[in-house]
Amino acid sequence: MMTNATQFSQFLHDWMETFTHRSMRDWSRFVKASGFSMPQFFLLMHLHHRPHCAISDLSEHMEISNAAASQLVEKLVQAGLLERAEDPNDRRAKQVSLSAQGKGLIERGIQERYRWVEAVAARLNPEEQAEVSAALAVLAEAANASGLEPVPGGDMSE
Repeated sequence: MMTNATQFSQFLHDWMETFTHRSMRDWSRFVKASGFSMPQFFLLMHLHHRPHCAISDLSEHMEISNAAASQLVEKLVQAGLLERAEDPNDRRAKQVSLSAQGKGLIERGIQERYRWVEAVAARLNPEEQAEVSAALAVLAEAANASGLEPVPGGDMSE
């Protein structure tokens, strides 16, 4: 099947719309069912990708004040999802990391978020899976070459 640049772009847009809608819907359902807000879960996900952060790093990443970040962290510490520890480089500062319970919650959320992708993949025959895998590897390489920050765990070559 030959496609021109406009058709190709439209295929990518359509896939991104479908993927984003499903992914965010499933993510939101999981977060709500877990009893947390999206900002709380966003903070947990940030710590999943950057295991030890200072409050100031979290507030900068989330574009909120240090006080607001501290309040979010305190609620998550009280819920058993985060741990605070002294910064080895500055005893006055605290670092925040996921607790074992927090890691488990994030892992379950990730599984739930991508459950539908597994169902889609199961509908493809082996030849289609090979074609899609090759195409995704090319897209990932092009995205990484464009100077965009790579996504943690986003290595398509596995």
